[in-house]
Amino acid sequence: MKYRIIKEGIFIKRPNRFIAHVLVDGKEEIAHVKNTGRCKEILIEGARVILEVSENPNRKTAYSLIAAYKGDMLINIDSQVPNQVVYEAIKQNKIPPISNVKKLKKEVSYGNSRFDIYYEKENSKGFIEVKGVTLEVNGLAMFPDAPTERGRRHLEEMADAVANGYEGYVIFLIQMKGVQAFSPNFSMDPDFSEELRKSASLGVKVLAYDSIVKENEIAISEPIKIIGI
Repeated sequence: MKYRIIKEGIFIKRPNRFIAHVLVDGKEEIAHVKNTGRCKEILIEGARVILEVSENPNRKTAYSLIAAYKGDMLINIDSQVPNQVVYEAIKQNKIPPISNVKKLKKEVSYGNSRFDIYYEKENSKGFIEVKGVTLEVNGLAMFPDAPTERGRRHLEEMADAVANGYEGYVIFLIQMKGVQAFSPNFSMDPDFSEELRKSASLGVKVLAYDSIVKENEIAISEPIKIIGI
């Protein structure tokens, strides 16, 4: 997935979940933050950030904050791209367990939930829930970075779908390169983490992939070892 126009800036502060103050060409600007998560270990004062330049002259903010450098590691924090990245990867047969699909559709309802992707293969059909991962600590990627009751309910619904004959996948797209493993974040959200472990025991398949992240692009890369479930 590629961005059309980008620009580099320097992070100043984030007064709320939706906006950040950034320095662009020596001028302080307000940018929309494409992630409502905390990202506290990424968005720190002085960090180099990557901004998507809006092509809509009527938009309130000219920029959207889409990525940031954590040291030498570039982390994409755009929460809108993981679904598209995984969708494209499935179409290109880059996720072997979900390859050669006959039908692929975004945003499909099941029960009280709406899953990110629905697919059909020759002899099976299933749902996929995609979670973008931006939290990394000493080479370990973790999700979530804030409690998510909605995410926990999705796992319950996915397990129900599996019990009713569908295949079910939860794919954690790690929006960076360089991690060694992925784990649910038990200390941040024990309810989600335990539900993920339970869902896996009930037949929901859990996958984690890292990403190749460039300033103007993000694409799926390699499967990552999962621990803790």
